[in-house]
Amino acid sequence: MGQLIYLKDVVTLSLNEEKCAGCGTCVVVCPHNVFSLNNGKVAIVDRDACMECGACATNCPTEAITVQSGVGCAAAVINAALGRNSSSCCCVIEPKKPGDPQTIIQNPKSGCC
Repeated sequence: MGQLIYLKDVVTLSLNEEKCAGCGTCVVVCPHNVFSLNNGKVAIVDRDACMECGACATNCPTEAITVQSGVGCAAAVINAALGRNSSSCCCVIEPKKPGDPQTIIQNPKSGCC
């Protein structure tokens, strides 16, 4: 059995390769290793890992990266609803009532969500 994927292709992250100067700033600031830099070229290597924090777009000197707030830590929200550990995200997700996914609330630790 392979890895379970709850959300796929829902992240708004995009990279305009023509605008990209290959500086690698996005690689440095991304907390989830979404980008890689090889031979002066930046690539999105794990788009679904993006938590839409905006650090890459905010720090891109050529505005080659765009991302809109939206899904954020959605994987953590789903894992919490299923009663699984959400520690892979920087957020702490807690149900108001144990086992009740309708009452999930977010308590961001670092402002990522």
